[in-house]
Amino acid sequence: MLSTRILTAIVGIPLIFSCVYFGGIYFFALMFVVSFFCVYEYLSITAKYNPYKIPSLILSSLFFISLIYLDAFIGAFVILFILFAVEVFGKNTEFCIQRISVSFLGAFFLPFTFMYMCYLREFENFGMRLIFFIFIVVWVLDTAAYAFGKLFGKHKLAPNVSPKKTVEGAVAGVIFGIITSIVCKIIFIPDALLGFKETLILGFVISVVGQFSDLAESLIKRDGNIKDSGKMIPGHGGFLDRFDSYIFAAPAAYYCVLLLHSHVN
Repeated sequence: MLSTRILTAIVGIPLIFSCVYFGGIYFFALMFVVSFFCVYEYLSITAKYNPYKIPSLILSSLFFISLIYLDAFIGAFVILFILFAVEVFGKNTEFCIQRISVSFLGAFFLPFTFMYMCYLREFENFGMRLIFFIFIVVWVLDTAAYAFGKLFGKHKLAPNVSPKKTVEGAVAGVIFGIITSIVCKIIFIPDALLGFKETLILGFVISVVGQFSDLAESLIKRDGNIKDSGKMIPGHGGFLDRFDSYIFAAPAAYYCVLLLHSHVN
């Protein structure tokens, strides 16, 4: 199991870093794949509420691509129009709102949030550094939260959703996330792009919201009564398991950077 995890990391990490480095279509393709399989796993978990797995998956893929050209609200309108049309002209109206809601959450919300990673990558002279910054901070804070929670955790953070997560682990995740953000700033982010105070704020936001994103994904899995979202990443579970921290963290980081970067300039 450990060897499988290591082998996956040896292959996966250079691939991800290469896509981040080259940006453009390469990074877009990476995030498209991430979004596609996250939606696929979400629809598999929520299958008991929603029989429209394939149509929802197609809608989510088209929506992700359309975000290059269209406003998100136009995409949301089109998705809702199609989902309502399916129900209006369908044969069974029972639980139709439930099916529409579950489909919409997967087809709209997940692609929409992951697209913010692409928006972050497009920041002029800053995007690549930002993505590396976010990836590194999230990886470190996740590791710190797990390790300190396992060693010192006594108070449950959200026992009904994720019984193993603790307040002590969450606090450690925030602390190490902020420390990592400072280290990243010193190594590869000049003051002209992001100041010291702004880096602290960004690190704090990512650390807090990233851990909340993890809990949000755990809530979905808890409803589906499963441990892992999937098995597509050998030794690491599913795509949602590995990229759940970015569901809320990516949009939060984007708007945080917009405010902080404009303040620096």
